[in-house]
Amino acid sequence: MGYIVDISHHQPNNKFNWATFAKNVDLLIIRVQYGSTTIDREYKKHVASAKAYGIPFGHYAYARFISVADAKQEAKDFLARADKSAKFLVVDVEEQTTKTKAEMLPATQAFIDYLQAHDKRPIGLYTGHHFYEPYNMNKVKADFLWIPRYPLKPKYPCDLWQYSETGTVPGYSGKLDLNRLNGNKSLKWFIGNKATTQVSKTVEKTKAKENKTSTTKAANKVYTVKSGDTLSKIASKNNTTVAKLKSLNKIKNENLIYVGQKIKLK
Repeated sequence: MGYIVDISHHQPNNKFNWATFAKNVDLLIIRVQYGSTTIDREYKKHVASAKAYGIPFGHYAYARFISVADAKQEAKDFLARADKSAKFLVVDVEEQTTKTKAEMLPATQAFIDYLQAHDKRPIGLYTGHHFYEPYNMNKVKADFLWIPRYPLKPKYPCDLWQYSETGTVPGYSGKLDLNRLNGNKSLKWFIGNKATTQVSKTVEKTKAKENKTSTTKAANKVYTVKSGDTLSKIASKNNTTVAKLKSLNKIKNENLIYVGQKIKLK
């Protein structure tokens, strides 16, 4: 299994070797904003690179709200800025920003409730291990929970565990935040298992063109991976199976394919 990495402008886009990095990463979680007023300087570049190299990604927003009303506004701004291809959205609550400690719970819940009311993607909560119970984050209702703790595992049940802030991944020379699945939710759940699609005439025409193209490619017995491809999509286009493609190409993890990769079809 590849790495799950969260990044922000603290990891400049031009410092990545994206072709190498993409081969080693299953999922990126890209910061969009620091409160409503500060947009992450690198987030659009990170999104463009994730798309270009076929890396599934989600988004997070660092919370700076000072009240329930302010939390709703931050959530609204976050949703407006979030890329439509992001698989999920997360609010990052790590410090008291409201006037009183007691206000943190309703403000955090208001942020999440706004997103859930206006978007169908999974909505998560990231919060500090030390912050979880003292600030009543254990009472927040979200679709999933993400907790950092180094080097010990969280003592609270959670779905994602940020286990290092000094990790390394081939394709980036600096230190990175690394995460692991820590509950019953699979990688597939995070990267779009709940996604819905709408079929239109335009989509059908596109599929027809893809099928025609894939037939030609199948005859050539090699397929070149494009942005947005998955092994499942490639198998479906070329009337074969994921298992067969994995065997032919000696692929251990079906989620780790990259743009430009040559896939044997027969």
